[in-house]
Amino acid sequence: MASWSAIARRVRVPLGFAFAILYFWLAKPTVESILMGAALVIPGLVIRALASGQLQKNEQLATGGLYAHTRNPLYLGSLILSIGFALASRSWWIVAGIILLFFAIYLPVIRGEEVFLRQRFPQFEDYARQVPRLFPQVRASGNNSGAFSWDLYWKHREYNATLGAAAMLAALVAKLLVWH
Repeated sequence: MASWSAIARRVRVPLGFAFAILYFWLAKPTVESILMGAALVIPGLVIRALASGQLQKNEQLATGGLYAHTRNPLYLGSLILSIGFALASRSWWIVAGIILLFFAIYLPVIRGEEVFLRQRFPQFEDYARQVPRLFPQVRASGNNSGAFSWDLYWKHREYNATLGAAAMLAALVAKLLVWH
């Protein structure tokens, strides 16, 4: 029988698409809420982009750059994005849904990935003791150099996060213009 973290890993993307539809339906955006939300969505996208451009999945343990501050900068960027979209939506139901998804899906996925990283990279245990799981420390632990690679960014298709965020922001603007 599959562990919950394995199931969560498989369902997170389809659940995200379903949540996007629910999000659009429940959102009650205003010009101000969209601008406040975008003020967090953009930094969330930048964090995700930088982290993706430093990550050599399954080949090397990423410990430099953003990974010297948090073990999970991609998830941190996603969390910031989510908070931005929650602000833009002006819906407590959306906030509740984001919290539920974070605790039910993303935390188990993070834990499952850590099990894999412990098995794959012997140095992960030392790294995990020095660098927090999600919320970053200001001062970097160890190697703060982390060269960004556009090749890695494109390889990981991180541009999809930007396209999806831009599409949802545009949909919120359209909803605001059409239904208000």
